[in-house]
Amino acid sequence: MSTLIDLTAAAAAEGVRTGEIDPAELFEAYRARAAGDELNAFTWIADGPPSPGPARDAKLGGVPLAVKDLFCTEGVPSQAGSRILEGYRPPYTATVVAKLTEAGAPLLGKTNQDEFAMGSSNENSAFGPVLNPWDTSRVPGGSSGGSAAAVAAGLAPWAIGTDTGGSIRQPAALCGIVGLKPTYGACSRYGMIAFASSLDQAGPLTRDVTDAALLLSRMVGRDRRDSTSLEFPGEIALPRAEDLAGIRLGVPEELAGDGIEPGVLESFNATLKLAEGLGASIETCRLPHAPHALSAYYVIAPAEASSNLARFDGVRYGLRVDADDLTEMYSRTRAAGFGAEVKRRIMLGTYALSSGYYEAYYGTAQKVRTLISQDFKDAFAKFDFIATPTSPWTAFELGSKTADPYAMYLNDFCTVPMPLAGIPAISIPSGLSDGLPVGFQLAGPAFSENRLLDAAFALEGAIGFDGSGARR
Repeated sequence: MSTLIDLTAAAAAEGVRTGEIDPAELFEAYRARAAGDELNAFTWIADGPPSPGPARDAKLGGVPLAVKDLFCTEGVPSQAGSRILEGYRPPYTATVVAKLTEAGAPLLGKTNQDEFAMGSSNENSAFGPVLNPWDTSRVPGGSSGGSAAAVAAGLAPWAIGTDTGGSIRQPAALCGIVGLKPTYGACSRYGMIAFASSLDQAGPLTRDVTDAALLLSRMVGRDRRDSTSLEFPGEIALPRAEDLAGIRLGVPEELAGDGIEPGVLESFNATLKLAEGLGASIETCRLPHAPHALSAYYVIAPAEASSNLARFDGVRYGLRVDADDLTEMYSRTRAAGFGAEVKRRIMLGTYALSSGYYEAYYGTAQKVRTLISQDFKDAFAKFDFIATPTSPWTAFELGSKTADPYAMYLNDFCTVPMPLAGIPAISIPSGLSDGLPVGFQLAGPAFSENRLLDAAFALEGAIGFDGSGARR
């Protein structure tokens, strides 16, 4: 079993195709690992492999998949980490999940998350916090912390999550794995329980860059059920680059200086030197409006959330707290079903959209968003990719930031600008700081995923990070 667990997903898929690995044995190896989960990474685990199982020549080779709790999966609890949806079993499956299972990745389990994807530490889940496998006294990051922790700990070979302001990349960094946020629209949002519709995007969390490319290759594409989805230009290819010859990296002063933990900054600078050794040219650049991204995000995202979450009212599905009249039933249901962070963001968003404040807050935030997008366009006229640390710091102790929402929101400082601009970004592990993983982030223009994966692959080989310390 340990030999199977040590394989990357791509290597396991190849073993299934050649007949060296029995897909049922592979599934059971991971199912047993997930069933023994001590990190609270899973909210539901499959009883066994599907029958009939995927064909041996399936693209994803029968390698089991962990799925974030907010992806609807037919007949399986899909609760978005919230009591208001506790036990909800949808009558349909999210497009990206359906595409992955059809490509040969059977559902292993559903992973824990911050409620409705609102959080950076996975402490906001109604089902309890997820623990970081590198140090169980620390957070795994969020909101896709369950997916990240499961992959890092070897409880799942790979997983999918969602990234609204950094919720794939930040937990990937804190758990020492690879996390990719695709271009907005590259993957269908149909069947994803929404947080902020203009920002949410599905993506892979994997042990290495090759696995990320393989999983993403089966996720992208236009979906007639999602009007925001787009046809991906070409196919996602497995990365092959061995160097960064000719690649121009821009390092923004605004996202790679003050406020970054010394150990994180040291790892970041060491990785830049490796990139230079691989042939990349590196220069500082400016993203002048990036420091305002966090403020704009925490107006836009809560505003969209206040609209999206209005559907959870106790009438059609989910929790209902009975009362004498309809208004009281709404009030009691939402009071009992939503957690503190969700309530905070609903109130923020409703206020920002209210009469007399709409233009001052939401309208201004959207103007800042446009300026941030233009900053990236200007930068990409001179550089191939933008490089930053993924998170300002390594995994912090459970409970250390829960009393200070602003300190918690600062976790997203380096990751928020990219979803506001709708561009892809990837986090790869760049080493350890005091025994905890550090993430290195690359961002590129829209639909540059293939080039981004190639660059990350070349860097990954030079860094030589060993993530086995998280697997027990």
